[in-house]
Amino acid sequence: MDTIPEPQPARPWRPEDGREPVVWTWPKSDPPALWVRSGGAWRYATVMARQDWADGSVYYQVAVDLHGGNLVSARLYRWGQPGLKVAHRSRFEPSRGVDTNHQGD
Repeated sequence: MDTIPEPQPARPWRPEDGREPVVWTWPKSDPPALWVRSGGAWRYATVMARQDWADGSVYYQVAVDLHGGNLVSARLYRWGQPGLKVAHRSRFEPSRGVDTNHQGD
């Protein structure tokens, strides 16, 4: 029996949430990744961005195939849910801007 709950997707930031989140990105050539629990399996999810919200919470925007097929969707998850775990880290530090020297083709 699967006892790990699937993570709940988060809604996007809104002005009533306080100041805009600080958004961090990594080079497209080496993004970090998470495992996302979906349909009783761990699904690989590439991190597109990290958002640090005014209340101190951290959210990750990921690209993930939730059904194990060929349909990749963008999802936003609040960090700290049991259905999320680190798959691997990037070799690079995140940036608040776009570094075109490290972007993929």
